[in-house]
Amino acid sequence: MDWGQLWSIASAPDNVPIVAMLFLVPFFTWYGMRQAVKSDKLIAQLEGDPQLAKTHHRKIFPWKPGWAKEIHVWPFLLRVEFLAAIIVTVLLIVWSITLNAPLEEPANPNLTMNPSKAPWYFLGLQEMLVYFDPWIAGVMMPGLIIVGLMAIPYIDTNPLGSGYYTWNQRKFAISGFCFGFLVLWLLMIVIGTFIRGPGWMWFWPGMTWDHSRVIYESNRDLPDILGITSRWGKVIFGGLVVGAYTVAAGWLIIKIMNWNPFNRKVFARMSLLQIGITLFFGICMLSLPIKIILRLVFRIKYIWVTPWFNI
Repeated sequence: MDWGQLWSIASAPDNVPIVAMLFLVPFFTWYGMRQAVKSDKLIAQLEGDPQLAKTHHRKIFPWKPGWAKEIHVWPFLLRVEFLAAIIVTVLLIVWSITLNAPLEEPANPNLTMNPSKAPWYFLGLQEMLVYFDPWIAGVMMPGLIIVGLMAIPYIDTNPLGSGYYTWNQRKFAISGFCFGFLVLWLLMIVIGTFIRGPGWMWFWPGMTWDHSRVIYESNRDLPDILGITSRWGKVIFGGLVVGAYTVAAGWLIIKIMNWNPFNRKVFARMSLLQIGITLFFGICMLSLPIKIILRLVFRIKYIWVTPWFNI
């Protein structure tokens, strides 16, 4: 195992933000969930003690005698924000001095990089190009991910959980956001940065990036595996498979949305349009990990093959 190769990748100036992201995103996700658990415990405590609920005004801890009932913006909030701004400024100055900008010589079509990678914030899109047609991976999927994350507050209009951390009161919205952001976007960036090597081949962490490596992988379409060779046979069969997946994924999403009494109340308040949008985005989100598994494990390239598009 060549761990020096992994260090050279992780220490590259343009990969430093990704390495920092691997620590910062889990930390703040844990910190937010930690605050949410505290809030949920407090909510349960207030529901069981109506007298305490009448005098309570704090988000995490019940009010105790001797505590101030009001916390002013100055100096408490502004002092913390000012210190945070100073720390971030110092960090950026040290970063800019110690790490060189990842600028290279002018592009030479006779001498291209291998692997040739997009900037880190586009690596997720480049990784999706392995599993989908360019118009799906480059336009449709990124657009659906962004619009879907933006649509969560309009789909889940539950008034609870506004202004404070909570998990029990916002399970559906938080789960959807975490799946779309952490799994469908950040994981693709990590794979494109640390796993994909020369020729965009799969190299596990610690493996040497061998530029002379040659692998034979026979990618086949699902109709070809089943012996369907006619054009219209592939069109009809692929449409039936995609339709069956749509029905099964929609049924699974509805079961997930109704898996506890609180989610059932949220689901019951949704309009038909909100339910339809939720199912549409949920089905599209699930298609990405399913397609990744089909491609990497079973070497299936396309499921629905038509003269106009391939899925």
